Amino acid sequence: MAVGFHITAAILMLAFAIVHASDPSPLQDFCVAIADADASVFVNGKICKDPKLVKPEDFFFPGLNNPRSTSNPLGSNVTLLNVDQILGLNTLGISLARLDFAPYGLNPPHTHPRATEILVVLEGTLLVGFVTSNPP
Repeated sequence: MAVGFHITAAILMLAFAIVHASDPSPLQDFCVAIADADASVFVNGKICKDPKLVKPEDFFFPGLNNPRSTSNPLGSNVTLLNVDQILGLNTLGISLARLDFAPYGLNPPHTHPRATEILVVLEGTLLVGFVTSNPP
């Protein structure tokens, strides 16, 4: 009888246990990536620079404001930026790209599963569409 009571009580406790699931809190606000493994702390696949040594240049990419050549079969040029180009993006979950289009240029259809894309048109008109993973 006592064994049955304990088993029933254990099952009820498991059934009504409060479950908290979320992404872990970041260990720090930012983790500027560096290549020197001896001088820093390893976080999220890259080595972190000492926060006291972080500079504004770690969050900057020169030349992103300059148009790129679009003389190719697609009539477009994509400049991709991630933590390899802007070291300050490490652990922030951010990448960015500059897209330059010739008239009637094309960015081939693509998807970004579980990611966000924001487009800002500075000149002209751009036609875009959405591909959803939800069934109709």
